[in-house]
Amino acid sequence: MGWILWVVAACAFGLGELHTGGFYLLPFALGAALAAVVTLLGVGALLSSIVFVLASGIVVLTLRPVARRHRRLPPPIRTGAAALIGHRAMVLERIANDEGSGCVRIDNGEVWTARSFDDDTVIEAGEKVEVVEIRGATALVMH
Repeated sequence: MGWILWVVAACAFGLGELHTGGFYLLPFALGAALAAVVTLLGVGALLSSIVFVLASGIVVLTLRPVARRHRRLPPPIRTGAAALIGHRAMVLERIANDEGSGCVRIDNGEVWTARSFDDDTVIEAGEKVEVVEIRGATALVMH
């Protein structure tokens, strides 16, 4: 009967881990699952509780440092159109969303069709803008 409580605890910790996603509850889910196994083997409640604490502690001490290292990895390098976000651009052709016109030269030399990020804003030729989003083959820009 005690093993059922450990299985329920393991499931509760596992579901909690799915919602937090930070490897905070996973060690306790694994510890409770191991405690359920040893309880099924016939050990007493005290020994299964000790197994839970020890197993959870060992997993915390080994898994958390690995998880922290992976969280500190540098962000992936943006490539393609996503790499253009945040770049400066020169307006070559007046940008007016309601007229469907606009063209910019992004600082890397590429010429893109452009629209204003704010639909009501008109940007004249010669102004400098920033690329805030790429939608298909169109750069959305703003002052």
